[in-house]
Formats: sequence, C-alpha cells, structure tokens
Amino acid sequence: MRTGVWLVGARGSVATTSIVGALALRAGLTGPTGCVTELSELRGPAWPSFADLVFGGHDVAATPLAKRAEALADAGVVPARLVAALGEELSAVDDDVRPAPVGGTQADRAAAVVADLTAFRERHRLDRVVVVNVSATEPAARPHPAHADPDALAAALATGEEVLPPSSLYAYAAFAAGCPYVDFTPSTGARLPALAALAARHAVPYAGHDGKTGETLLKSVLAPMFAMRHLAVRSWSGTNLLGGGDGATLAQPDANAAKVASKQRVLGEILGYVPQGDTRIDYVEELGDFKTAWDLITFAGFLGTGMRLEFTWHGCDSALAAPLVLDLARIAAAAHAAGRHGPLTDLAFFFKDPLGPADPGVVGSTGSAPDADRAPSHALAEQWARLAAFAADLHALAGTPPAGGAA
Repeated sequence: MRTGVWLVGARGSVATTSIVGALALRAGLTGPTGCVTELSELRGPAWPSFADLVFGGHDVAATPLAKRAEALADAGVVPARLVAALGEELSAVDDDVRPAPVGGTQADRAAAVVADLTAFRERHRLDRVVVVNVSATEPAARPHPAHADPDALAAALATGEEVLPPSSLYAYAAFAAGCPYVDFTPSTGARLPALAALAARHAVPYAGHDGKTGETLLKSVLAPMFAMRHLAVRSWSGTNLLGGGDGATLAQPDANAAKVASKQRVLGEILGYVPQGDTRIDYVEELGDFKTAWDLITFAGFLGTGMRLEFTWHGCDSALAAPLVLDLARIAAAAHAAGRHGPLTDLAFFFKDPLGPADPGVVGSTGSAPDADRAPSHALAEQWARLAAFAADLHALAGTPPAGGAA
C-alpha cells in the first residue's frame, strides 16, 4: 500500500527526524526502536511497510532537508553516519516539500493545499496520503459562528476573514482532498464541529492531539498506580525545560497556555480529582532539541502518613516523537483503507489530550471501531489494550491476524 505522508512543518526537527528514520529503516541502516507498530502485539499486514512510505509536505522555511538533518546530527539528535549515507534520498524528498501557501483568502490557501496533495498523490501513484501536523503549537482558536457548520465555514473562508487557525485550515484541506489527518500538536486541528462533519462527509479518519513523549507519558503510568492503591495525591508539580523551535514557540504566553492545558488534563481524569500544583514550561535555548522535566508528587497513605515521589526525565524530543509520527501515519492509512472514518479514539495511547466522544462535533463511531463511542482513558495500560484490539481488528480485515496476537 503506497502511502504518502504529508508533513505540515516538513523541515522542522520532528519531521526531519521522522524522514531520516524512515529512510534509514527502508535502507536497513537502523532498527525500529520506538515504533510501537513494530512490536509483536501490533505488527501485521494492515500497516504499509516503511518502504511504501513516500514523504512530502509544506513549510515556511526554505532550508534544504539535508542541511536540517546535518544540523540535527551536529546537535546529537540523529547519527551523522545516517545523514551522510542518505544524502541523495533526502534531496529526493526535498523535491516534494512545498512552500506553505500564503496570501489570498483562506479558501485560496486551502485550495492550494488540496492541489499540492492531489499532485503529490498522482505524481507518486499513491493509494492514499496521510496529512500529519508537526508544526509549531498555536494559541487556542478564537470562536467563530462558522465553526459549527461545514457549508457556513466554506462561505466564511472565501470572505478574506481569518476564520481558522493554520492547523484547522490544513485539516479542512486534508478532508477536502480525501486524506486522513493526524494532529501531533496541541493546536485546534480538526477539533471543530464543522471539520468533524466535513470528515464524515468525505469518509476520512482523523486523530490527535499532542503527542505524548515525556512527562505526560510518565503521568499516565504513575497516576493509575496511586489511584489503584487508593493513595491520596496531595500535590503534583512539574517544571519542563526545553529549547529548540518548540521551546521558542512555547515562550509565547498563548501557545504556552494551550500546551499546559493539554498536559494537565491527564491527572484529573485518572485520579478523579485535581491535586494542588501546576505544570510550568520554560524555554532554555541552550538545551536545543533536548528537554528536562522535574516532578514532585506528595501523597498520603494509611493513617494519613505523608510521603513523596520525585522524578527527572531527560529526553530528546524529536527522537521520541519521530517513531510515533511514523506509527500514526501507518495506522491512519490502514484505518482509511479499512473504511474507518471519523475520530480514531482508540489511538489515545499516543496523545496527551486524545479525541473522545465529548469533543465538539464527535457524535459516535461514524463507521469506526465498535467501542469508538467510549471516552478515552488516560491510563497507559488501558490505552494500550484499546490500541491492541484496534490493531487486531484492522489486521483481521486485511486478511491475517497480527504476528504476535492481540494483547
């Protein structure tokens, strides 16, 4: 199944690392560490192979992918040997990276994106194209009456008014072009009633939001432990330090607020209450593409005895995110091939703030898996069970059960 992966923010760190990784996997130069679709419980015939993935995208930056990859190698994010070995392949991908459309109305820009997606699909004779947003975090979208209805939205986009944030405009264009859409950021994306209705109209699936790669991943493991042992969490405070382009973006108050809201949702929904404490995100330019999180948890046990847990997480954001981007592109392509459409709520495993039936415009499974109407759990083990069942269903539809069996 030849599958296009169209990356919004194609020359950013996450996108570049994803492309280098996929090309290296195709060439047999590295292993699939970090790709959960390659675990025995999830592996199977429904996923397109790494050799079947073809990359393109949009970006406002003009730096060639090979140069971006060299910079990431210098920063210790990707191995320099891979960048040296994949120069020709990176240049070939660069030929399919287009300048992000600017000027005109938002309807004009959406039409330009649709044209680029259609030409990409036809040029490479692709079975389908998955659009993945890995661009900078946006502030929360301002409400607009046209967000409620796809026909009203189409009319509003043609007026010259800025009706949609960029992530939502890409979701609009993706759906209009018949493409699945994945939002790996905490931006609004497809989370508007008009866009949910448009996805249903074009029978395409979508997933999001905000890839879970660090501190929140640990929260989704540790919070269920406290809940299941009936321990009372009194406070949970965290400080996140990060550099790179994402860190610079999150230094802006509106974008920072959108990201913090995404990260905070997990505790209240797992514990059933919100403990004291906040999550901070601070930009430290020197850290580059690496990030550090410090968390302090205070809790009480039997007879009110006070205790505490502290942890430090130091990771490379792009190296943690890139394999998940590849996973999500493969799964979204398989879901589309199987006739799934609407929100892929069973992919909550990948996200800090996953889509669920309570989201605007999400009104049932609309052709998705039987349990798509269930609210997504934030506990990692429960999310894993749903993901494994979803994968088993897709593999069964593809004709063969997964190699390791469903968990």
